[in-house]
Amino acid sequence: MIKIRTGEEIALLKENALLVSKTLAEIGRHIAPGVTTKALDQIAETFIRDHGAEPAFLGYDGFPASLCVSLNSTVVHGIPSDYALQEGDVVSIDCGTRYKGYYGDSAYTFGVGTLAPPDKQLLRVTHDALFKGIARAVAGNRVGDISAAVQNYVEPLGFSVVRKMVGHGIGTNLHEKPDVPNYGRQGKGKKLTDGMVLCIEPMINAGGSSVYLEEDGWTLKTADHKNSAHFELTVVVRSGKPEILSTFDFIDEYYNTYQA
Repeated sequence: MIKIRTGEEIALLKENALLVSKTLAEIGRHIAPGVTTKALDQIAETFIRDHGAEPAFLGYDGFPASLCVSLNSTVVHGIPSDYALQEGDVVSIDCGTRYKGYYGDSAYTFGVGTLAPPDKQLLRVTHDALFKGIARAVAGNRVGDISAAVQNYVEPLGFSVVRKMVGHGIGTNLHEKPDVPNYGRQGKGKKLTDGMVLCIEPMINAGGSSVYLEEDGWTLKTADHKNSAHFELTVVVRSGKPEILSTFDFIDEYYNTYQA
């Protein structure tokens, strides 16, 4: 069942969305060569708990960390470890919170130091695809309008859409209906209604769309070992123009990973 959220519920979701946004910015301040992904996870957990919330991912279906830290050819659900970041790494950070009975969920892909030009383009295109999809999150449209906006933007530029993973609704559960794929046809799928809250999250590969799951049961990697990027924001479907609850503004104040 797809839930339509009240103004009070959306206010609580926005509190979570802003906390996740600030957590990502805090993590971004520490991304540098030599920093371990486990250290980033500890920073996130401390920051979230210091703000009175809980890390939504920790223990979720058995996930062992507060962050998903996905490096280079890892698409999503990378598990933090003792790996030390290296110059030129592409690192996607997916973060979630639980606060006052509601959830927040957002993702941003950072570059470590100076990125190679193809990686800068991958991040820029994935970021821009997110906002192409968000623009279609309008009452009266359908989920397929969001999906097609992402797919039709990235594929002509030579990138591919991950089809194994999708965006989703969010509320009193981390993952709710409807699913929001990053590929599809305009005019198809569930109809969008004012008050739906969605996590729109393009996962875009530099190479082919094929992926595989590692033996840990979580880490999803590109089959051709080319890099992948992931950006995610939480959006309320509205009439005329969507309402974006989370933001990259806290990151962009000091950090632009795909700048020229």
